[in-house]
Amino acid sequence: MEPDLTDGLSDAELADLVRLVDGTLPPGRRTEVEARVATSARLRRIVERQGIALDALRRTAETGAPARLRAQVERRRTTGRQRAARRRRAILAPALAVAAAAAVALVVVLPGSTPPVPSVADAAVLAKRPPTRPAPGTVPGTPQLLRAKVGAVRFPNYSAKFGWKPMGARHDRVLGRDATTVFYAKGRRTLAYTIVSGAPLDAPPGATATTRGGVEFRTVRSDGRPAVTWERGGHTCVLSGSTARPAELIALADWRGEGAVLF
Repeated sequence: MEPDLTDGLSDAELADLVRLVDGTLPPGRRTEVEARVATSARLRRIVERQGIALDALRRTAETGAPARLRAQVERRRTTGRQRAARRRRAILAPALAVAAAAAVALVVVLPGSTPPVPSVADAAVLAKRPPTRPAPGTVPGTPQLLRAKVGAVRFPNYSAKFGWKPMGARHDRVLGRDATTVFYAKGRRTLAYTIVSGAPLDAPPGATATTRGGVEFRTVRSDGRPAVTWERGGHTCVLSGSTARPAELIALADWRGEGAVLF
């Protein structure tokens, strides 16, 4: 992590950001911290960097590196502020390099192993994380589409047709796959639309299938949220919203934007 991003932040503030990313922040604190992150480009950048590091560290869990790193972080929280600032530069900065090296080591040691494949549930959980990037603008001359995309698959612009306006985005790595999420808002309601790079993910078990226009949409509940998953351009898409009805999600997922939204 770049040193200037953490300058001036206390250990307690940094700990809140770490726990926000790894999902251990208590619900009573989560809303407050997410609100701070949403209004600060600096904090969004820190959260994004921590998300990348966490994903890399999780992939090296078998080496024991994450446990050692967390122990170092916990010990650092108990030291004085000046000492903590020095150790942030010494420990947090090379964390990504350590994790990446460990990941490479696993590939070398286990050449015949099959890398894990993310699930639809892994993608759907990204909807609960805060935006770390501003809302993408529209494609010039094609207002049905947003500039954000995964490969050749662009995100739809629901503003004019449905009143759902893009309000932020984030990028994650899920078990080695790139995943981009665009968040939409309509009043106090929100939706999250995630596209996962690479080959399509397996259909979630127990999903209800609905076919429209030759496309199969599968409806599931993920962590208490209704979600719809389908394929566009060979990639898996997941659309979810805590207050959305499955029929509403399918209608949005199936919108073709007068031919501009390609499947």
